[in-house]
Amino acid sequence: MKFVVLLITGMALVVFSGQGAIRLLIDHDNGGVLSGLPFPGALCVYIAALAIGVLLAGWAQGRAKALGHLK
Repeated sequence: MKFVVLLITGMALVVFSGQGAIRLLIDHDNGGVLSGLPFPGALCVYIAALAIGVLLAGWAQGRAKALGHLK
C-alpha cells in the first residue's frame, strides 16, 4: 500500500512541477510558488522536482506491480 501512496505522490509532483515549469517558460514574470527566485533558479528547481517525481513514480509503480497491488 505504501508504494501506491508513493506512486500517487510522484505523479502529483510531476503534474505540479511540470505545470509550474511550463507556466514559467511562457510567462517569465509568473514564477508561481517559486516567484522569489530568479528565472534560472526557479526553472532548475521545477525541472529537478519533475525529474524526482518521474523517478519516484516509476520506481513505486514497479514495486507495487511486483507486490501485486497494481495490474
